[in-house]
Amino acid sequence: MSTEHPSSGPFALGLLLRQAHWRAVTVMSEAFRPLGIELRHFAVLVVLVEQGATVQRDLAAATGSDKAGIMRVVDDLERMGLAVRKAVPGDRRVRAVEITEKGVELFGAAQAAAEPLAERLVAGLGPGEAERLTDLLTRVAYPTPD
Repeated sequence: MSTEHPSSGPFALGLLLRQAHWRAVTVMSEAFRPLGIELRHFAVLVVLVEQGATVQRDLAAATGSDKAGIMRVVDDLERMGLAVRKAVPGDRRVRAVEITEKGVELFGAAQAAAEPLAERLVAGLGPGEAERLTDLLTRVAYPTPD
């Protein structure tokens, strides 16, 4: 396999983002494996910690998942005792997902396990470059409306 990477052309940025994504997934999966969760589980836990109880539709949007995918992740989290579905007052059809105390504890452990590995992802960057990269990627991922 060649170690060259795309440096020009209309798809170079997209290909680099895809490669960076797969590298991040690989590194973060290594951190989460001993805890019995996957990156998709952690992504939902992040939303639940930051936003509190969240309906599945909003979880799907926040994590870039589809309806079936988010249902599987929430099923997994419930089975592991990390989250629970609760009725939403006034709408019997909608369920909010809430993190459990066990979920909060596992989230903390996952963050601690991931931190040194996340630092490895940006180890080749200079002072301030990781923050700059985060800012740039945030602007690419969440463009402001014109």
